[in-house]
Amino acid sequence: MESQVNRDIIIIGQQPWDTEIGSNCKNIALEFSKTHRVIYVNSPLDRITLYRKKNDPGTQKRLNVIQKKETGLVKIQDNLWNYYPDCMVESINWIGNTFLFDLANQYNNAKFAKSVKKAIDILGFSQFILFNDNEMFKGFYLKKYLKPSLSIYYSRDYMVAVDYWKKHGETLEPKLIADSDICVANSNFLAAYCRKFNPNSFYVGQGCDLDIFVEDKSKAVPADLALVKRPLIGYVGALQSIRLDKDIIAHIAISRPDWSVVLVGPEDDLFKASDLHQFKNVIFTGIKAISDLPDYINAFDVCINPQLVNEVTIGNYPRKIDEYLAIGKPVVATATTAMETFSDFVYLAQTKEDYVLLIEKALNENSLKQQGQRREFALEHTWENSVAEIYKAIELVEH
Repeated sequence: MESQVNRDIIIIGQQPWDTEIGSNCKNIALEFSKTHRVIYVNSPLDRITLYRKKNDPGTQKRLNVIQKKETGLVKIQDNLWNYYPDCMVESINWIGNTFLFDLANQYNNAKFAKSVKKAIDILGFSQFILFNDNEMFKGFYLKKYLKPSLSIYYSRDYMVAVDYWKKHGETLEPKLIADSDICVANSNFLAAYCRKFNPNSFYVGQGCDLDIFVEDKSKAVPADLALVKRPLIGYVGALQSIRLDKDIIAHIAISRPDWSVVLVGPEDDLFKASDLHQFKNVIFTGIKAISDLPDYINAFDVCINPQLVNEVTIGNYPRKIDEYLAIGKPVVATATTAMETFSDFVYLAQTKEDYVLLIEKALNENSLKQQGQRREFALEHTWENSVAEIYKAIELVEH
């Protein structure tokens, strides 16, 4: 497909273009649009969102489109449009019975598809590819209703581990994966999961925006770490109890009181209430601007990712590992299927005791050569390379 330009691609997913957080799918859309025409379709407004967030600017925009006060098709740049559906769908996840949920979901999908067809007709898209970013409910019947020339399901998170998606997703997602022409995934775990239901399932890696994550030894250590005792063992990211193992962090701090464990990021309630705040050598910096994160990573002697192994985390691609490696830092992380990709460049720990031993090893054997190899490896993880793998998958299936 790489050599075939000017194909038409419709992207649907959970995250709208006007989301405030980073989005894999937005990056993929931008990469697609370099050689193909792309409509990035926002998820349609649902009734409960209208009720709960009626005064939100995003909700008002969607209402204006539904009421024909504004156009729903917005050009982002050459070859790329964002579409706000001119319909509202029902909030149906409260329905417990799978058969009744399916009927209601068909109704929602039909409304959604009818709206998307309007954008297709306006731009004259034909023989298009339908790219579904993990939208297992609102996208379940779109292949049937839109009749794309090729349908792709993109798995970037193990969604059925989350209660909202688990309820009906355990039944529906395998069926959607099986019905798709191709499945692509950003981790080996998720590719293997998709392959259970569809042999045309491929690992395509993950792109990362690493422009600001560069080694800079000339910059001063952040002011709140200036007087903190070295070595600094650091973590950057959200401190969420469902994802991080507080016991590992506590074990590191207790086992090596001469080390300082620095945790950079917002805390959930369980972290705020944890005993970790009682340790003199555990430092919580609070949330920091993204632009400041490289300064903290540059200051660390070893970076860690003390992840819990559970359904929510086991398949996730850990972007923070690429950020650590791009700056050349030694990294100790919990061993998971997704982390196997990093095994040549990251110390992988099975236990909390492993963490202490591997951090010591990382401190003792860090070299300029290793730092360069880490950076080189991380910088291979571009959106251009990830989308090139998607193109390869398409070529394999189409030919």
